Order: sequence, then C-alpha cells, then structure tokens
Amino acid sequence: MLYELNNLKMIYGKRAVLDLPHLSVEAGRIVGLLGPNGAGKTTLLEIFAFLLGPTSGELRFHGKKVDYENNRLRELRRRVVIVQQHPIMFTVTVGKNLEFPLNIRKFPKQKREEVIDELLDLVGMREFKHARAHNLSGGETQRIAIARALACQPEVILFDEPTASVDVENQMTIERIVREINQEKKISVIFTTHDMNQAARLADEIVFLFEGRLAQSTYENIFSGQILPGENGDPYCLVQNTLKLGVNKGNMGPVRIAIDPNAIQVSQTADEPPPPNSFKGRLVQLTEEKNKVRALVDVGVPLSVLISKKELEAMSLGVGSSIWLTCPPESIEII
Repeated sequence: MLYELNNLKMIYGKRAVLDLPHLSVEAGRIVGLLGPNGAGKTTLLEIFAFLLGPTSGELRFHGKKVDYENNRLRELRRRVVIVQQHPIMFTVTVGKNLEFPLNIRKFPKQKREEVIDELLDLVGMREFKHARAHNLSGGETQRIAIARALACQPEVILFDEPTASVDVENQMTIERIVREINQEKKISVIFTTHDMNQAARLADEIVFLFEGRLAQSTYENIFSGQILPGENGDPYCLVQNTLKLGVNKGNMGPVRIAIDPNAIQVSQTADEPPPPNSFKGRLVQLTEEKNKVRALVDVGVPLSVLISKKELEAMSLGVGSSIWLTCPPESIEII
C-alpha cells in the first residue's frame, strides 16, 4: 500500500480541517481527491507530501509509519514531489529550471541535456527550452512545472488543482500528460479537483472529501439551503432562493444538502400533475463516463445527473434539449 492513514486529524485552532478514521491509497494508480473548496483536499495533499504533520493519528508510507521527529522526512520528500496550483518559476530559462533538481540530486552533467530534452518533449515544450520561464502563460508554466517535477525522478507526483488556472487547450494537454506519467513512467499520481468530470476522466479511484471527512463518492450536487415549513406543515429546502425541494426531515434553518445523481429521474415530458420535486430544465452538457453519461441540467441551479447510454439514446437527448428532472426525497441528503 502506498499510503495508509489511521485516525488522522488536522486541527487549526478549534476547527478540524481533517478527520479521517481510515484511508488507504494503492501504488501505481491515479487517485482523485474530489470535493468543494474548503473540504481539506490541499491539506491532505500536503500531508501526503510530508510537508505537514497531522495533529494526531498516523500515516504509513509503503507500510512504514512516518516518523515526524527524525531526519527521515528528508529522504521521504525526495521520493514524493508536489506541483502546486500556481507554481513559481525561477527567473532563468526553462532548461535551467529543469536542470536545478538534477543538479541538487547530483545527476551526471553529461546526461542532463538529454534528460531535459526528453522531459520537455513529454510536456510538448521543447521549443521553449531557452525561453525565460517567468514569462510563460499559466498553462505553459504548469507544463514546465510538471517537467521540473519529473526531473526529481519521484515515485509519487501530487497535483493541487492541476488545471484550475489554464485554458481548455492546456487542460486537455495536462490531462494527457498526467495519464502518460502514470502509464509510461509508472509513477503514482494523486490530484485534487472540485471538477467531477475531470475526476471521472482521469482517476482510477475517487476519494470524496466534504468538510474534512470522507463521504460517499456519489455525493454531488452540494448546495446551501434553508429548511422552511410548507403550507401543509411538511418541510422543504429552499436552494439558492430558487429551487423548492421537499425533504423527509430536517431541523428548520440553514443546511447543506447533497443530491445523489444516480437517483434523479429523467423524462422528456412531465406527468399531470407533476410529481413532487419535479423541475423543467435545459440540458447544457453531456460527458461520457465509463458505462454511463453524465448530464448537466440547468433547472435554475446546475444539477448533475447520471443516466445510462441506452436511456439517453431512447430519449434522443442532446445539448439544448428541454428535460424534466424529478428528485425523490430519498435522493436528498442533509449533510
């Protein structure tokens, strides 16, 4: 097992940023840490990079307990490298940026240029070798940062929101590079994202975090809302002052809810009268995801729905189609 953690907590002040009873990550895989902003993804990534020690609990790396009191952290940090969301380039050429970790690791001088060229080819940036690195665009900088990380010859690469600040073209390129790193160089990859579609495209396994805790990977469609009494006394949740969702239970007042995308029912027309929690919307995005299709539907708020390919074909749905969604009360979780 690459990483294994038990009863791990990270506390800042009085707030538990992470509270994870158990989590294990296998070597050789691409693992996505998925969750909204503030879920604890970056903190967990920095613990995996041995940059932070937990407040309590234990972390094991390849089966051995990580000891934060001795000098062995330096050795561990040589085996794992993290690429930050906004990497900083040294104010020298791209080639010199890649040479820096090779020099630190005393890599033979006569072989450095060959390695630098190979890594720049991998990220599609060979022609930028003699360019000033600090003048690159966001997407170019991210690709050079990946090449520089690979120059460290790590067994694990950690990415913090690798495509958060890049354009669509560079996003596709970076995702391709991440796959090649894992498949061709056999490097384990862990990345953070709040984009479910990206996690589904890239990851062999998805770990979902919410408010520092593990949650079921089906939890999506997370919204802030207000539980209010209905006219007949039954509670409903008002989401973003737009959507009224009948719920089975819940104390009155502010809440966070999650709607299971597998449990949302899809139809082309509404029954008469429409069942509770039925909303007409517009299909704005379709993404193939393994044996299903993820549909993003605008019903006043964006709702993500998982439907089968056969169901999609039968209804002849496409981007721009009108569609009805029904959210049964049991699909709504108050979290």
